Amino acid sequence: MAFWSSSMLPLLGLLSLFFLHPFSTSSSVHAIRLGAVVRRPSPDVPIFREAPAFRNGDACGTRDADGIHVSMTLDANYLRGTMAAVLSILQHSTCPENLSFHFLSAQHVPEIVSRIQATFPYLNFRVYRFDSNRVRGKISKSIRRALDQPLNYARIYLADILPANVRRVIYLDSDLVMVDDISNLWGVDLGDKVVAAPEYCHANFTKYFTDEFWSSAEMAKTFKGRSPCYFNTGVMVVDVDRWRKGGYTQKVEEWMAVQKQNRIYDLGSLPPFLLVLAGNIKAVDHRWNQHGLGGDNLEGKCRNLHPGPISLLHWSGKGKPWLRLDSRKPCAVDHLWAPYDLYRSSRVSLEE
Repeated sequence: MAFWSSSMLPLLGLLSLFFLHPFSTSSSVHAIRLGAVVRRPSPDVPIFREAPAFRNGDACGTRDADGIHVSMTLDANYLRGTMAAVLSILQHSTCPENLSFHFLSAQHVPEIVSRIQATFPYLNFRVYRFDSNRVRGKISKSIRRALDQPLNYARIYLADILPANVRRVIYLDSDLVMVDDISNLWGVDLGDKVVAAPEYCHANFTKYFTDEFWSSAEMAKTFKGRSPCYFNTGVMVVDVDRWRKGGYTQKVEEWMAVQKQNRIYDLGSLPPFLLVLAGNIKAVDHRWNQHGLGGDNLEGKCRNLHPGPISLLHWSGKGKPWLRLDSRKPCAVDHLWAPYDLYRSSRVSLEE
C-alpha cells in the first residue's frame, strides 16, 4: 500500500520519503530523494509546537494485540484542526502508544509529513496518497465549495487504501476534538453492521434529498424496509472487512452516478452514504458526536452545545474554530477547542 511512515522520516529538512502508488498491491518502493537541502518552510504549511510525549498506562497491552486504528484526511487548510484532534485523542487515551493513525492525502507534501513528525515525535502514523482522479468525474456541485473537494470523498475508499491487516477503523473529520478515551468508541459492538455512528432520528430526513428524489417512486422506495435516520459521516467506526466484502464503495459510487444525471441531493459526500446505510447502522450514544458547532453550512452562525454528556466536540458546518479565534470573533464553543491548538504563529516564533 502507499504510505509514508513516521518511522521512515529522518531529521526535519533532510527528507527521504518512500512513496508507493496508492492503489497498487505491488511491494516495490519508489524512493523520492529530496536531497540534503534545507528548504524554506512553506507559507501554506503552518508550524506547530511539539506536543508532550504520551505513554501507556500499566494495564495496556501491545499495539499488535490491542491496537486502535484511526483514519483522518490531511490538507494544509485543515492541518491546524488535524493537529488539535490528534492531541486531544492522545491526551485522553489510557493507551496512547497503542494508537495507529492513517492519514489520507491528495498530494505528496513532504512538509506536512515532517510537521507531524516534529509535532508528535512518538506518533505511530502512515500517510497514504488518495488519487483525486478517482472521484473527480463523479463529484457534483454542492451548497458549499469546501464540500466539493475530492479529499472529502476519500472516506468512501478507506477499504481500498488501508492495508489488509486493518480490519476496523475509526474515521474522524479534522474539525473536532475528543474529550474521552477513544477505546470506549473503538469497543462498540457492531454486530452484523458495517458502520457505527450516532443517529439523529429527530432530524427531518427528507431535507437531505431534493424533491426530484422523493417524486420518483423508484428512488423513494430506496428506504423501503428501513427506518432511515441522519448520521454524520465525520465520526464513524467502520468494519473494513465487511465494507470490502459487501462492495460498499461501489454502492456509494452508484448513487454518485445517479446524482450526476439527476440532482437528488445538495450536500457533498454525505447523502450517498445515507442512501446506502441510513437505517442499517449500529447506533452509538450521541455523546460521541456533538456536531454542528461550526454553525450552518451557509453562514456559520454560532451554535450552543446540546444538553447531555460529551465525549467528542465537532465543528461541522462552515465556521471553523481556528479561523474564528484568529479573527477575534469566536463563538463561545470555540474556546473549548483552543486548549488543543498547537499552532505557533510567526509572531510567536520571532519572539522566541
